[in-house]
Amino acid sequence: FGKTGSSPNPVEEQRARWERKRSRTAKELLETEHKYLEQLDLVVTFFVTILKAKGTLKPALLETIFGPLESIYSASHVLSLHLERGNLGSGLENFYQNLELYGHYAENLEQANKTLREQLRKNKSFRRFKKLQEARPQFQGRKLEDLLPLPLQRLNQYIKCNKYSFVITSEYTAIISEAVKSVSEVSQWVQDIIHKRENSLQLLRVQKLLKGQKTQVFTPGRWYIREGWLLVVPSKGGELKRRMFFLFSDIFIETKPCHPLHLLNSNKLACQAVYPLHQCVVDKVFGHTQSQGGLLSLSFPHKTLLLMSSDQQDINDWYQSLTAAVSLTVSVPPLLRK
Repeated sequence: FGKTGSSPNPVEEQRARWERKRSRTAKELLETEHKYLEQLDLVVTFFVTILKAKGTLKPALLETIFGPLESIYSASHVLSLHLERGNLGSGLENFYQNLELYGHYAENLEQANKTLREQLRKNKSFRRFKKLQEARPQFQGRKLEDLLPLPLQRLNQYIKCNKYSFVITSEYTAIISEAVKSVSEVSQWVQDIIHKRENSLQLLRVQKLLKGQKTQVFTPGRWYIREGWLLVVPSKGGELKRRMFFLFSDIFIETKPCHPLHLLNSNKLACQAVYPLHQCVVDKVFGHTQSQGGLLSLSFPHKTLLLMSSDQQDINDWYQSLTAAVSLTVSVPPLLRK
């Protein structure tokens, strides 16, 4: 006797699974896009539009604080309309053509926050206006400062969820592949901007830690890597010296604390030496085994620096960081090292 009924078709089952996933992802994308739009609308409606009409801020200041936020809002609004109508392909095609707005917005955000703080300090009418708008029930206790980073948070959501990569059907494959590529490229652009900004803050922080202005830490092209306390072993014997070191992409700075009773510099560090990494050779003297601590040798043309730590993991981390930084400086042509 033969089997009754027909066996499931693997191709049709796979197609059904993709369709369910596509439908579920499109629905989630639409729901989160609506929520995002509602929050952007608070800024556009209650700040940008009214401020333009009232003239509380000059047009140039408005442009600096809010950047291309209105255009970002419009692009997301069009995307949500397409999603509501089930036009996923055309919606994404239009959206990825506007993704550059997110990169420009990220580039401007630091200056936007700085200008906002300045205007809140100087402009009494703007300060009062902002307070009144934020008191509206729609804001639910949120401040303008909480809402301005929304586009970058949304871009991160697109990447983390990787929503677009799941929504592939034969009809939309090329369009969605392009959308995935565009979101990834803009996200990388934004991450680079954030990384550069964080690096600048680190350079400024170290500069402020140092006594005086003789040692210039903040230099274009320089990258902060790490810092920490190490013991310097004197070449002619004697007492170990505890020093704070700062490692950058091109230099290694040795510092020591200023006298605790100094009126102006009690909480600062005095620079003892600045070592150029492109002339450095790093060796691990001991610390290869699971012994306690380790010793590093840093050889320069006119000096050898012996650095010790009782923490072996710490000395291993320093060794890896220093060798990586030195190898990068060696690979860069001399004319490009500045």
